Amino acid sequence: MIESTPVRPATDRRTMFDCRQAFAEQLAALARVDERVVAVCNDSVGSSNLAGFRDEFPDRLVNVGIAEQNMVGVAAGLANGGLLPFVCAAAPFLTGRALEQIKADIAYADRHVVLCGMSPGVAYGQLGPTHHSIEDLSWLRAIANLPIVVPADPAQTRAAVRWAASADGPSYLRIPRSPVPDLFGPETTLEPGRFVPLTEGDDVTLVAAGTLVWRAVEAATLLRHEGVSARVLAAPFVEPLDEAAVIAAARETRGIVSVEEATVSGGLGAAVAGVAGRYCPTRVRVLGVPGVFAPTGDVEFLLRYFGLTATGIADAARAVLADAAR
Repeated sequence: MIESTPVRPATDRRTMFDCRQAFAEQLAALARVDERVVAVCNDSVGSSNLAGFRDEFPDRLVNVGIAEQNMVGVAAGLANGGLLPFVCAAAPFLTGRALEQIKADIAYADRHVVLCGMSPGVAYGQLGPTHHSIEDLSWLRAIANLPIVVPADPAQTRAAVRWAASADGPSYLRIPRSPVPDLFGPETTLEPGRFVPLTEGDDVTLVAAGTLVWRAVEAATLLRHEGVSARVLAAPFVEPLDEAAVIAAARETRGIVSVEEATVSGGLGAAVAGVAGRYCPTRVRVLGVPGVFAPTGDVEFLLRYFGLTATGIADAARAVLADAAR
């Protein structure tokens, strides 16, 4: 088995972070050494944490106003002219309003544009389903030539920005707004199509992305106290998927629980279940938003409502093991 990556113990997780700050800092650091780097936004300087970038690089921020289709088209043109655009906008509006431009102008045209979906999942909480971005993984996984990165903490967010800048082609970064603890060290790197093993285990596998990775680690701790060993895999890349890790989990453990702050239709869980079904059928539980519009409430309420907590993840793992025992 692949050696797991050390993570900070629960007692060390007292400080929570907004990954948008790590994103903004890394973007500015790149801009200082690469004059091609520009930011393109839709009147979202504040919500994308771009105020510092604007102040330091006033000629390298393009604010198109609330016009997401134009925003993506402008970014494609800038890339065609030799620049490296980071398109920053709230995830529901970037992906929902400009999906055709993302498909045709970015992915099909193979432009080196970094699409940055800010505040995804249910991060906007009480603003409701119009502002929730639970469909973005499903929409974008259906588009060819578009890697999808879902960082779990500030270090992975920085690594995602660095990787996207160095990649030869388009990408979508899902930048969390909901607070998360540090999980990875500052030197962490990302490799397309590779999960990051966080804990070892041979009873059940937990595959999680983004803000739910640390909750999966906590769920593994709960299960360990009951004598259940849970393998935790962080999925920074939802596309391309780490098929080898999924197949190994299906063969070496008694079932898989996938966890994502997104709809269960077409996202991480659907990808995991598809790989397991093709190569090594096993029990798979897909946790997320189950094909409904979320009720009104803050983020923590919504995560509890949909069972996207350490307790809820542990409950799903127990159910998988109970099914396996029948």
